[in-house]
Amino acid sequence: MKDKAYTYMVECSDGTLYTGWTFDLQKRINAHNSGKGAKYTRSRRPVKLVYYETFDSKSEAMKREIEIKKLKRKDKLKLKVY
Repeated sequence: MKDKAYTYMVECSDGTLYTGWTFDLQKRINAHNSGKGAKYTRSRRPVKLVYYETFDSKSEAMKREIEIKKLKRKDKLKLKVY
């Protein structure tokens, strides 16, 4: 069975939002919070998961990541669930 892919958004400690994709959501959030995630989040820890979507493929997740990154902040905040 194929792994699910996730597009996710975290809120950094300074209130900024970061969007990415992964196959293992919990592992990725842990990586961000341990300083081993994206360069952007390293100095903005801790991060908190605020939104995610599940996809059947990496390409779908990456496409959605790009769509979310193009949104204005106010529209990203409308997605925020947690």
